[in-house]
Amino acid sequence: MFRLYEYSTSGNCYKVRLLLTQLHLPFERIEIDIVKGESRTPEFLKKNSNGRVPVLELETGKFLPESNAILFYLSQGTEFFPEDRFEQTQVLQWMFFEQYSHEPYIATSRYWIKILGKAQDYQQALEQKRQPGYAALQVMENHLETHRFFVGDRYTIADISLFAYTHVAEEGDFKLTSFPAIQSWIKRLIDQSNYIPMDF
Repeated sequence: MFRLYEYSTSGNCYKVRLLLTQLHLPFERIEIDIVKGESRTPEFLKKNSNGRVPVLELETGKFLPESNAILFYLSQGTEFFPEDRFEQTQVLQWMFFEQYSHEPYIATSRYWIKILGKAQDYQQALEQKRQPGYAALQVMENHLETHRFFVGDRYTIADISLFAYTHVAEEGDFKLTSFPAIQSWIKRLIDQSNYIPMDF
């Protein structure tokens, strides 16, 4: 059985939990409270020297950190990762986009506002994240205006990667009302087989 070391309100951890569930893979959840510094203890740092969650403990006893790397590992040979070589690269393209152009703005804003409850303390930094966060959403909107999903017109780990923080973007004060294609895409993902919400 897999063991998932996670902070359950983290979108990065939710990505992994969602895919494991949709693949019907049994796993044990182990909560790591990052706010209390539990990911920085000597014991946890042996699992991931970068001191972050999620970390997936494999059946072999090896530890695999980084949410998108875990998605890639789990999806190999499944319907969630394309067989076509170019489409495989497109999946990675969107996952890199998520980590570089999307997550640093939308997820971080949500963390400061929703999880830490310190919107006032981070007011200036939040303002700096607003424009690049909306720019990332616009890139997604433009793509989804002519595509049902992000790669190959079917549900893949590229969608899971981007869905995690996008569907709760308003918790970081990013309004989705101006992004109808994103809203429709979110509904399509919620309708996928074996979907679970973040708070499950």
